[in-house]
Amino acid sequence: MIVFIIFVQYLTNMIVDQFIISSKKEKRAEQQERFSRSLLKSVSWRIIGTIDTIIISYLITGKLAFALSIGGIELVTKMILYVVHERVWNKIKWGRK
Repeated sequence: MIVFIIFVQYLTNMIVDQFIISSKKEKRAEQQERFSRSLLKSVSWRIIGTIDTIIISYLITGKLAFALSIGGIELVTKMILYVVHERVWNKIKWGRK
């Protein structure tokens, strides 16, 4: 539980810092997404993915509590990985016009 609280605090600080940095920049590249957009995309995709994981876990195990715990862990870890993945791809120029 303490690790989760520290993680939420870290994520909140990261988001606030990103908004402060973003607001100071006058111009952005047209094809680069803002951090807030990447984060929102991550959340919406993870809701879909986590529901899928919970359903599959329940069908395999037959235990709702176990399925929910798998879904909860998966929700946090894959959301972090998705945001990092999006930010890395925003820095890659390949495939852009």
